[in-house]
Amino acid sequence: MIDTTKTKTKNQNNQNIEMIETFKKDVKQGLESNPKTLSSKYFYNKIGDALFVEIMNLPEYYLTRSELDIFQNKTQDLIDAFQIKTDSHFDLIELGAGDGLKTKELLKALDQQNYTFDYLPIDISSNALQLLEKDLSNTLPNVSVKKQQGDYFEILASLKNTSKPKVILFLGSNIGNMTDEKAAKFIYNLGVNLKPRDKLLLGVDLIKSEAIVLPAYNDGKGVTEKFNLNLLQRINDELSANFNLETFKHQPEYNEAEGIAKSYIVSTEQQTVTINALETSYTFEAGEKIHTEISRKYNDALIKKIIANTDFTLETKILDSKAYFADYILTRH
Repeated sequence: MIDTTKTKTKNQNNQNIEMIETFKKDVKQGLESNPKTLSSKYFYNKIGDALFVEIMNLPEYYLTRSELDIFQNKTQDLIDAFQIKTDSHFDLIELGAGDGLKTKELLKALDQQNYTFDYLPIDISSNALQLLEKDLSNTLPNVSVKKQQGDYFEILASLKNTSKPKVILFLGSNIGNMTDEKAAKFIYNLGVNLKPRDKLLLGVDLIKSEAIVLPAYNDGKGVTEKFNLNLLQRINDELSANFNLETFKHQPEYNEAEGIAKSYIVSTEQQTVTINALETSYTFEAGEKIHTEISRKYNDALIKKIIANTDFTLETKILDSKAYFADYILTRH
């Protein structure tokens, strides 16, 4: 008889080792670049998850409220745009599900209208997935939840040949964390892993004034700074480094003309940091920036440009009440 508990533990350990090795490689590559960079995907560990939930509830952080406005008040518009029949069993797949705050509004409506579907939240964070699964089992016990931890495209590729139609959710303007070139490639790769008539709901933040955008990345309570600097703490904890968080600060910037917000970690003094897992030390000049995140803002022209060479057609756009945010519905042709 096979001991499935031991097998699961071994698989989990192997997965953890792979993730640490990837983390090491990415940190090394980023800190040896000029200028230095660190990937925003590493914001999200247990502490980072909790801090981001706190950020989403801050008065300055309009993004979550804006998209939640759509999911609460234009739920039927979203459902109608999916063009799914109530008797058609489909997969609702969310990329980077997080705490599922907005998606629960959609799940609730689909459940009440007796749609037949499986909800597949995909996330790199096992902690976030476990919390979401537990929450949904209490709040929406009739919804079938099949959590998926790992790489978006690997999971989508494994699901491609199933007969069920698919609706992909990519919310929160997460596409804005990529350059336009990477975003176009990302959307193209989504199309490769889907079938004709499958849908993509793409949530994006729209270009607005600096007075609205910049405070969203530089809140008065300093939560965003803790979130950004937690990336250094994670390197300390997981790669045995000696970053002194007191000698680094969070610095956001926003160029209204091009619609791009950027986040940096800035060294406040000349210093050297050792990362034991890499057997390497890195020197930082006073004022030297580590680029951690890009937050692109969009308009119709930019979206059309990004999907121009993909397998998607733009069907419709659904706005929040302030027209701060848009959920674009795309169809795989």
